[in-house]
Amino acid sequence: MAYADIYAGWKADPERFWMQAAEAIDWVRKPSRALFADTAPLYEWFKDGLVNTCWNAVDRHVLAGRGGQVAIIHDSPVTGTVHKITYAELQARVASLAGALKARGVTKGDRVIIYMPMVPEALEAMLACARLGAIHSVVFGGFAAHELAVRIDDARPKAILAASCGIEPGRVVHYKPLLDGAIDMATHKPDFCVILQREQEVARLVEGRDLAWHSFQYGVAPAECVPVEGDHPAYILYTSGTTGQPKGVVRPTAGHLVALNWTMKNIYGVEPGEVFWAASDVGWVVGHSYICYAPLIHGNTTIVFEGKPVGTPDAGTFWRVIRDHRVASFFTAPTAFRAIKRDDPEGRMIAQYDLSSLRALYLAGERADPATVEWAQQKLKVPVIDHWWQTETGWPIAANPAGIELLPVKVGSPSVAMPGYDVQVLDEGGHPVAPGTLGAIVVKLPLPPGTLPTLWNAEDRFRKSYLSHFPGYYETGDAGYVDEDGYVYIMARTDDVINVAGHRLSTGAMEEVLASHPDVAECAVIGIADELKGQAPLGLLCLNKGCNRPQSEIVKEVVGLVRDQIGPVAAFRLACVVDRLPKTRSGKILRATMVKIADGAPFKTPATIDDPAILDEIRTALRGLGLAKA
Repeated sequence: MAYADIYAGWKADPERFWMQAAEAIDWVRKPSRALFADTAPLYEWFKDGLVNTCWNAVDRHVLAGRGGQVAIIHDSPVTGTVHKITYAELQARVASLAGALKARGVTKGDRVIIYMPMVPEALEAMLACARLGAIHSVVFGGFAAHELAVRIDDARPKAILAASCGIEPGRVVHYKPLLDGAIDMATHKPDFCVILQREQEVARLVEGRDLAWHSFQYGVAPAECVPVEGDHPAYILYTSGTTGQPKGVVRPTAGHLVALNWTMKNIYGVEPGEVFWAASDVGWVVGHSYICYAPLIHGNTTIVFEGKPVGTPDAGTFWRVIRDHRVASFFTAPTAFRAIKRDDPEGRMIAQYDLSSLRALYLAGERADPATVEWAQQKLKVPVIDHWWQTETGWPIAANPAGIELLPVKVGSPSVAMPGYDVQVLDEGGHPVAPGTLGAIVVKLPLPPGTLPTLWNAEDRFRKSYLSHFPGYYETGDAGYVDEDGYVYIMARTDDVINVAGHRLSTGAMEEVLASHPDVAECAVIGIADELKGQAPLGLLCLNKGCNRPQSEIVKEVVGLVRDQIGPVAAFRLACVVDRLPKTRSGKILRATMVKIADGAPFKTPATIDDPAILDEIRTALRGLGLAKA
């Protein structure tokens, strides 16, 4: 069947479509129906089914006689090691870890925070939680103690699983002091922590609270899979909000299983047994969906890569991994390709590797600029598929469904809506606009299985953030248009969350940090165009009157503050002092206008501006940083 027929079939009978997709999952008790709309606009899927994620991702493959197949390949150029784990080995390791957690009192519904680098144990921790029906929340290992503390207080975990360190090119990242600092800061204290000691750094354990990963499991009975209801949360994943308080996206178990399994064949075009690689991090949604869960649920081999696109050791590392492990389908962020292209513009290193196994490259996490897509197409000579989705949705909203049929590629578009998503473009009044017209991109409710049903302990915030602006629709927060052929074009965020190298980060959170500096009276953070990272944050500071300290000192201090409180992941390096910020008469800072000035893009002076002369002052200040070049 062609894509158009499958999409039309879903639209005509969504219930039948999703019940059919659910047949591919092992159920303890099959659901009586797919959609539960009793509490609309809060929808639930497969609610009365009973199921276990770990069983579907691990045990059933062993039972089917595929225990000898490699489940996880850990390829770590930063440590110079490659380690392969079969499905049978993974089952034993996960059951052992789950048994040890169970023996310490972790049960269904308890939260467990995971703060780990790109090691197989991070996936095992996620799966062990799923085995017990515990709800995991993975926090990216690059986040500072303050950010981890905020998440500890929101999730209130019974336990935290962490590693002694992460490894970056040329340096060791000390996780344990960050963890200790976060627990000190947090109001909620976990019952215990389990620390994976890496040979690059052995951390000091706190007596009575911290346990060593391996000895903690010694002599404990392995745990069986605990069935959970279809709407039971599999995990909480915190995403940047426009305020400093992160939003805890809830992922329901059954819909997650059904949707992710469907995507592997239909979107990514792989068969069970083939090698799938998403070069991301377990701390982000891509790592949850397409490093850990989807490949294992579908019976693929997944790669856990601990390295960088360049520098570990060079711009050929991606090609080496694809060659060594016979990768069929590869997924990464456009930022990675921009870094490779900068180091190897002619793509000479590609020719040194046999990439004959690779059938397609998938890009997501930020807008894939045409120059990067075209370079990848020319050099790799495989389809380069941009696709678009969010932490909130957990799987692609728009994509080119290579496993159904490869549609014509339109560079600059993530292609067409996937079954489950009725994508529309509305004006500010909530009215549909004509094809090709820019507007707010929304999805008609209900969202499909696997997407967020709410936010953790924040239903009102969920409604306000996503449902209230356009009743009957999910507001994506993205602006763009849909063309005559149904191709979606994402042009910008409609809020002030910026995308730094594929990581969505809140400028509001950064502003809170800047504003905490004693000399800063007012500030704004905007995302400016960055050739390598897509966007980079820029801080504009208004100092307290009478402050006569050198501006360079203050800038250096606020850069350090952001690094300490949000982490290096924010890539916050640029700030400048200005006399005042451009505002509307009602007091709103004109961030979008400042972004255009910084990027040298044309703009109209907003009619609501308080004093137009201020824009020239901003341009002058930004030129001092080498920006605002028309």
